[in-house]
Amino acid sequence: MSRRLFIAGAHTDVGKTYAACAILRAARAAGQSVQALKPVVSGFDLANWEGSDPGRLLSALGRSLTVAELDAVSPLRFGAALSPPMAARLEGVDLRLAQLERFCRDGLAASGADLTVVEGVGGVMSPIAEDATCLDLMITLGLPSVLVGGSYLGGVSHTLTAVETLRGRGLSIEAVVVSQDGAADAPDFDQTLEAVARFAPGLKVIAARRGDEGWARTLV
Repeated sequence: MSRRLFIAGAHTDVGKTYAACAILRAARAAGQSVQALKPVVSGFDLANWEGSDPGRLLSALGRSLTVAELDAVSPLRFGAALSPPMAARLEGVDLRLAQLERFCRDGLAASGADLTVVEGVGGVMSPIAEDATCLDLMITLGLPSVLVGGSYLGGVSHTLTAVETLRGRGLSIEAVVVSQDGAADAPDFDQTLEAVARFAPGLKVIAARRGDEGWARTLV
């Protein structure tokens, strides 16, 4: 039976795309077919996009880095490194939840892959459209989520707040992935994991240590 997962973030730049790509690579290594959807992206440069979030997703999918493949994964792309609705506004686009929902539903319906991931933008409560946060899109789609948090100072609070937000709206959390912060002064990683697990009982808490994607095999 095919699986669908929403990759959500507890904060901005905590490693959602890294986690999504690791899960996709692990699924492919296990012989599964995969698909990914990232309905909107900002801070995007069409002249140099191989290292962008959609470019990294395409690489993890094993797809060619062509505009046609890009359109299939991430059709709404804006240049300014701002929230999607702010970036869209600068380009005269009125970005609405209905557009994102339609793309995701069509993509999910068309996907015959064993695993399809939908990646959000920013944190759970980050604006994703003029009339919606990422949470609104998650509620609309109703997919089980993989929540990605960080181990920076304050990361435990951000992660637990996101957990409570998702639980409060009745959304299923398949796992919490805590990505290891590379800063020399970051809090102890093991203690960070323990704190998240202690205050979020009943959830699978996964350590994503730097340079090791082995954790992703537990999610495929």
